[in-house]
Formats: sequence, C-alpha cells, structure tokens
Amino acid sequence: MQIAFLMDRLESIDPVNETTSHLMYECNQRGHTVFFLEPHDVYIRKREVAARMHNITAPPNLSMKKYWRALIRSLKRDELIFENITDLDVLFLRKNPPLVYQTLEFLAPVNDRVFMINSTKGQVFANSKLYTLNFPGIIPETHISRDPLRLKKIVDEFGGSMVVKPLQRYGGEGVIKVSVNDQENLNSLINYYVRAYEAYPDREPIMVQEYMNGVKERGDVRILLLNGEIMGAMRRKPRKGDFRTNIHAGARALKHELTDVEKDICNTIKDKLIEDGLYFVGLDIIGDRLVEINCVSPGGIPRINRLNGVRLEAEVIDFIEEKVKSRCQTGG
Repeated sequence: MQIAFLMDRLESIDPVNETTSHLMYECNQRGHTVFFLEPHDVYIRKREVAARMHNITAPPNLSMKKYWRALIRSLKRDELIFENITDLDVLFLRKNPPLVYQTLEFLAPVNDRVFMINSTKGQVFANSKLYTLNFPGIIPETHISRDPLRLKKIVDEFGGSMVVKPLQRYGGEGVIKVSVNDQENLNSLINYYVRAYEAYPDREPIMVQEYMNGVKERGDVRILLLNGEIMGAMRRKPRKGDFRTNIHAGARALKHELTDVEKDICNTIKDKLIEDGLYFVGLDIIGDRLVEINCVSPGGIPRINRLNGVRLEAEVIDFIEEKVKSRCQTGG
C-alpha cells in the first residue's frame, strides 16, 4: 500500500516517545511505501487534489533512532514526488494542533476516495474542547463564554475551584486552576484569557470547567480507542506542584486497569465517534467524568506499549489494511 503521513516536521519529533513515529515504523516494517508531507504541501492541480511528498521508505529492522535519522536524511535529498492524493491508499492526518483549515478544505472533496484517519469532517467537528458537549451526561460542569463578568459570576456561584481552558490548544498549554479564594488574580486571569480589551465580537471564548478533586493524587486516565473499541490505557499522574496530567507538562505514565465506569464512558461515545469518522482517538477521564477527546494527533502508544508489553501500532495498521481491503472490494 501507499501510505502518507501529513504531520509536523520530522526534526520536531521525538521518535522514541511519539505515536506517529511508531505508526510510520510499523508501516515501513510491513513493506508499505511511506510518504511524508506537511500541510502546506497540499495543492490543487487540474481540478485534482495533489501534494508534494517525500518518499521516506527505509530499510527494515533498523532501531527507531536509526530509522528516524534515515528519514531525515532522505528529506535532504530533496527528491519531491508530486502525486494526486487519490493515488494513496491511506492518509494519516497527524499534524499537531492547531488545525490548518485550508488544508482540510483542500482534502475534504476526496475524503471518500482515500481512507483518512481521522476524517477531515471529524477533525473539524472535534478538534476543540467543545466536542465533549455532545455527551453532557458524562462531562464535568462546563461553561463557555467571552464575557468576563459572566465567567466571574459562574466561578463565584460554584464556590470552589474551577479550571480555565482555551478551546484550541493542546498538551495542557494554557490550562489553569482558578478559585474564589483569589479574587484579584481571578479577575485578571479571566480578562486576560478572553482578551477583554477587545470589542465583544473579537474576544476569545474560553471554557470554565469544574475542577475534579483527586486529580493531583490520582491523575487522569488516557484511553486509546480504535474504531470505537478500547486498545489500551494508562494513568497519568501530575508532577509535584501541578494539576495538569499531560505528559508534555511533566506528568508520569503509570499502568492502569480500566474500571467499569471508564468502559461505560467509552461505550457511550463510540457510535458518535465512528459516525464522524474519528477512528483513532484518545480520551481523557478524571474519576467518572470525560474531560477531553483527542482526535487530531492522539498519543500514548509508546508509553502504553512499555507499560503493558504490547505493540498497539500493529493493531492500528491491521485496521487500516482491513479498511483499504474492504474499500477495494466494495469499490468505495
């Protein structure tokens, strides 16, 4: 098969700990032709969606670090391949947030002609933290507004700690805890986050969400789903002095056995995910509440592999091979 990865620069990736590198390595090990491209490489040629791509297929059985060095060397040869996107069998959309909406607009017309994981439609729908509002019964108390007075009133009436989240960032960036016990900083922070100095239509809406007690002691749970089914999970415990559970923010990954509540949350959302073309996602759960759905570039495979002695990337590539085979048989 011909499989392309639309992603960030290869030099920016830590291959040992990144899910994308493990997916690419598995494709290469199976003898598939692997291509690399960035969002700006997609363009239109004679009414067809095309792309500038690098063939980064490498010899098999290299160590991950040697494999990655081989990929980076292949880019320096500057041997670009110009192909229609529909000549591919699979396109992994693994660019870290924020989304490049123009690229998704270019790709949307061929979304049904090449298997994309995850779909352009699904990524547009679900890339922000707003997507969890599709499941109001299993998320923490949540408010979203660009009005600082309204947000301040919400925190005051809640009477305890809440979490402020920008809607489009990832990796814990910009996530802070606020409290009625620190009124001066509370006002300043809310005004800063919504950009209160702007006219109301130009302000930034932010999410204010119930702070889940116990997160400092027990952390959260990251669950990976593939086609709605649970692949694996890990617990992420914040570093001392922080409440953010993101690995990029210094949290530690720990082995975790899923509870019945966590399994029920997965079952609650699986049909919606598949309907929206979100085949490979990461869920973040604190206690009995779903706090985030990661669909743009979900991670966790290398750490869950090490904790559980598994190779989850093999399951993902098994899945896409079956998808492509099925599409070929049905002509879809």
